[in-house]
Amino acid sequence: MATTEYSGKAIAHGQKVAIVVSRFNELISKQLLAGALDELTRLSEKECAVEVFWVPGSFEIAGTAARLAEKGGYDGILALGCLIEGETDHYKLLATEVAKGLAKLAVEGSVPVGFGVLATHSFEDALNRAGIKAGNEGALAMRSLIEMMDLYGQVKK
Repeated sequence: MATTEYSGKAIAHGQKVAIVVSRFNELISKQLLAGALDELTRLSEKECAVEVFWVPGSFEIAGTAARLAEKGGYDGILALGCLIEGETDHYKLLATEVAKGLAKLAVEGSVPVGFGVLATHSFEDALNRAGIKAGNEGALAMRSLIEMMDLYGQVKK
């Protein structure tokens, strides 16, 4: 039996990346973006081109990412944002729809989509996941995107 395995490497090769970031909970989003940009710089063999698109809230992330994928010219798209539980279940509804929209884009689109949208129970949890204690989820999402860009490059049409 002949078996061939493929695995993406966490090395960027001068690709063009779009990052869609929510301004809502901007203190957290800025930290996620900083972590993502730092990770991309750290893992790049050649300088990558990055375009950052700020949207009002997390709900607007998937639609903007879809427009960017449709426009073309990007090797990967990263979504960053933060939803924090309040007195209602509104954040759960938003988190579900954002995840569904980005998942649909990832499945149907031709470029990888990285998911760095937090859904937390408190502002403290969000801060911790944006780099205070538990690492920076923006950096982790960028690392996954870089691996997927490499893997997509290995998959021939």
